[in-house]
Amino acid sequence: MNRRENHSPQGEATRILIEFLEVAITAIVFLKGVYPSGGFLPTHYFRAFERRRYLNMVVQRARHPQLRYYIHVAVSGLAPYLEQGMVERVAVVFFNSDNVPLEKFVFKLAMNQSYDSKVEPMDLESSLRSFLVKLSVSNSLTKDLPQDIRWEITGYFKSLPMGGTNKEAELWIPTDTELWQQPPLITPIRSMSSESLCLQLYLEHPSL
Repeated sequence: MNRRENHSPQGEATRILIEFLEVAITAIVFLKGVYPSGGFLPTHYFRAFERRRYLNMVVQRARHPQLRYYIHVAVSGLAPYLEQGMVERVAVVFFNSDNVPLEKFVFKLAMNQSYDSKVEPMDLESSLRSFLVKLSVSNSLTKDLPQDIRWEITGYFKSLPMGGTNKEAELWIPTDTELWQQPPLITPIRSMSSESLCLQLYLEHPSL
């Protein structure tokens, strides 16, 4: 997202948030060990991912073009809806072979539509960086998953989008994901609140 194209506070906050979500979702997939063997990716972490720097810290970047493209396009496609405050949550959902969700990493967000002052990128990025630090040590909070899992990025909208403003946005389609019968168990990971953006990250697991 070109920073020159976003003169509004919501546009600037969205640009920063999109960059962060790409890195954070990659970190989650890496954390869960989805591609240690099998599938279309190489058999070792150091071959499936590579180390990069983001916000002055070491993060993981997917090497396989299909994985990197999926994350980039899915997140970038949310940009117009994020900017308008239409997106309530973004989740990384892991499923078993029966297509039943086993675990969800949920980013719950609120873009302040009435905020009309300048967004300070360094302040917002510093707050988002703390999420990545927390994610890197959150493995003990998660569940062991079976080998035959799949995962997807799911967006939860306050209202259904009526057509996209770009090609990436048009890729968002309704999902037939099964819902849990009982309210999930929720484990908080990190939260932040600023004048322009509020964000929470938490885990959801099915109730026992």
